[in-house]
Amino acid sequence: MALLGARVGGFLHGNSTVVVREQVPAGDAGTPVIVAKPIVGNGFQPAQIFARRSAGVVTIVSYFNGSGAAAGQGSGFVVSPTGNVLTSAHVVTTAGSGGGPTRRAHTIYVQFADGDRVPARIVGYDLFDDVAVIRIDPKLHQLRPVPLGNSARVVVGEPVAAIGSPFGNADSLSVGVVSAIRRSIPSLTTRYDLIDAIQTDAPINHGNSGGPLFDARGRVIGINAQIRSQSGQAEGVGFSVPINSARRSMQQLIANGSVSYAYVGVETTDLTPALARRFGYAVSQGAVVTGLQPGSPAVKAGLRADSSRAQAFGVVFPRNGDVIVAIDGQRVAGSEDIARIVTNMSPGEIAHFTVQRGHSRLDLPLRLGERSETH
Repeated sequence: MALLGARVGGFLHGNSTVVVREQVPAGDAGTPVIVAKPIVGNGFQPAQIFARRSAGVVTIVSYFNGSGAAAGQGSGFVVSPTGNVLTSAHVVTTAGSGGGPTRRAHTIYVQFADGDRVPARIVGYDLFDDVAVIRIDPKLHQLRPVPLGNSARVVVGEPVAAIGSPFGNADSLSVGVVSAIRRSIPSLTTRYDLIDAIQTDAPINHGNSGGPLFDARGRVIGINAQIRSQSGQAEGVGFSVPINSARRSMQQLIANGSVSYAYVGVETTDLTPALARRFGYAVSQGAVVTGLQPGSPAVKAGLRADSSRAQAFGVVFPRNGDVIVAIDGQRVAGSEDIARIVTNMSPGEIAHFTVQRGHSRLDLPLRLGERSETH
């Protein structure tokens, strides 16, 4: 579906706010400056990656009821010489714990590879992408920022290395390969799915949340966020938030203290060639509209959902309905494409939805709303 939801077990710990707003110091609103350089050479050398990057990976300890209470623990990594650290939102908030509205940690400490521990504060967090930015005073410890890569270039089979603090074991390295890309997975922190997640078989365990997933050149391509497990331990299926998505969240949080996402308010299901032939659709691929949120931009634009259903190929499928085939000229082959395209647009922007309705091709202008936890 394009309006995506559900939840899956994660690492640490609901969700009434999207971000925490704090005043950003003057002169620190731009994109973080990464001073580290990619590792030169061919092949995968985990020992070299660890030697060059582990100093920039930190353990994050979060207290939610005072510094003497039980603490949550996760990982993070330094991304700028000014003290910005990227991590997962659920490491520094109660998001995903199922305990009511999201609360931020009362006290946060960052511990470096040498064991030194310094206080940190939350700049902001994005529950939709499960990303948070915290900040430490660069005068308190020498910082070794790590470089960010390009998750759009990640391919299945390439080697990866994860550094973090599984089960409290700081400075731990695990290696594996990218086992899948562009996964749509249930979010820990909201009812919207995370899109374009990177799947890896590198062992990821409790405490790895918020830590970096490196490519062979030592560039961060993802933030380790979830495991899929029957036992609660690593079983070869871990997921990372793609760094391109995390970078977008980080830039908005640092600049504005908040993150905004466009909203359509449509539920869809994938149209495949076999289903198109079975039910007589005029196109072979796209996203069939199955539901509309009352008062949503989709309703106002005139999109229509079909409530009639029939069974075919072991699935229940709409007999007829609007099929979204493109947005602003970008092809929509399925529901995930809607989320992928709209995520990169802004609230208030007018998007042109190309819709196949029966044998008619329509162009429906749609003014995008702003996503919230209530819709």
